[in-house]
Amino acid sequence: MGSQKAFTTLLDIYWTEVYHFILKRTENETDAEDITIETFAKAFDKITSYKTEFQFNTWLITIAKNVHIDLIRKRKSNQFINLNEEEAFLFDILEDDDSLEDQLIYEQNLATLKHCIKQLKPHYQQIIQLRYFQERTYNEIAEIIHEPLNNVKIKILRAKKLLTELIKKQKTGL
Repeated sequence: MGSQKAFTTLLDIYWTEVYHFILKRTENETDAEDITIETFAKAFDKITSYKTEFQFNTWLITIAKNVHIDLIRKRKSNQFINLNEEEAFLFDILEDDDSLEDQLIYEQNLATLKHCIKQLKPHYQQIIQLRYFQERTYNEIAEIIHEPLNNVKIKILRAKKLLTELIKKQKTGL
């Protein structure tokens, strides 16, 4: 549990810096997000190799540069295929003993949630749908989207954070 909290804290502190650094290099939001996610996954896999004589953000930026270079090499050697993500699909489950008011509140909350999910980028929509509506495990999601387990964990964490921000904006009317 403590490592998850530390992981989230580091993600919160350094996400923007790494993302904007890579965005300048790629000039592509999707690539920048993917590279940033992979950067954090690699950093947390190799956290024991971090040397304290270097600043942590410098270490992360170095990892990000290497991930970007690897992506460029991969694209040059293979034809990159961008698969269309499935649109998120949701279920309405209402219990028979709910009152009409309960059903209306549930439907209103579900409609708000659906609206907010549709505002996420397609890969975040997919990961939310797989995890929370299809109740897939992290390992199953990793297999389905053909990504390492750490990337899946980071994407879910990021998707939840973005979704929470959208829901807060929706409720405050911003």
